[in-house]
Amino acid sequence: MARSARGDLGGLGELGEEAAAGGGGDGDGQEEEVEAAERGRLFARWEAVASTHRVSLPRDMAGPIFQMTRNNQAREAVPYVTLSQPEKCEEAAYEERQYPAGKWASVTKGEPLYEQSISMSFMKLMRYICKENSIGCYLGMTVPVLNEVHLTKEGTKLEREVITAYYLPGEFQQNPPVPMDPEINITERAPLRVITRVFYGMTTEETILREISLFWELLGCTDTVLRETYIVAAYENPSVPQRRNEIWFICQAE
Repeated sequence: MARSARGDLGGLGELGEEAAAGGGGDGDGQEEEVEAAERGRLFARWEAVASTHRVSLPRDMAGPIFQMTRNNQAREAVPYVTLSQPEKCEEAAYEERQYPAGKWASVTKGEPLYEQSISMSFMKLMRYICKENSIGCYLGMTVPVLNEVHLTKEGTKLEREVITAYYLPGEFQQNPPVPMDPEINITERAPLRVITRVFYGMTTEETILREISLFWELLGCTDTVLRETYIVAAYENPSVPQRRNEIWFICQAE
């Protein structure tokens, strides 16, 4: 998922070809050693990020992390239609979009920290995507992953409960594979109209509250969007330091 991971994996592909050209079982063994080393390196990177979120990364995540990194370039975008794109200072300040109804796999967590909730939920979804499903194979990654948050009545903090949702790839929309994890729910989400704005970096309760405040300043006074519920859309995995995110304001139903 990270740019550096793609480059490293490309190099590994070349090493694998050279090893195979060298002949026989030694080449196969060398490829296995290279893959094992790459799994360990990726796991260590994710483990370091997880520790900043105060989350322990289980060893069994090494496989899903490697598989999703290897398939990074084949990510499918969640479909949508751009309705409008007002401009400010010669740049797109925000964008209004319409997302169709669709099936999503979601996990709900209410850990003490926002980062803990999304990390633990995403690990469950990664296992489901990679193999722990009724067809026992890799389903394919889609972006963005959505994290639905709610403000407290005072509007100064986030409620603990966060819903993390992964859009099922097009080929599985009609017949989603069943998750092996009972905490993962397959739901049909209704069509959604949102106003979105990009921001970069880590997502914490502090950064999310700041982005919500900045977006309200940009939009001004309006009663066309919800004030208690927001969505943080993540486009890159947690190991990317300056990853792309969006804050979504949800439009009121007409």
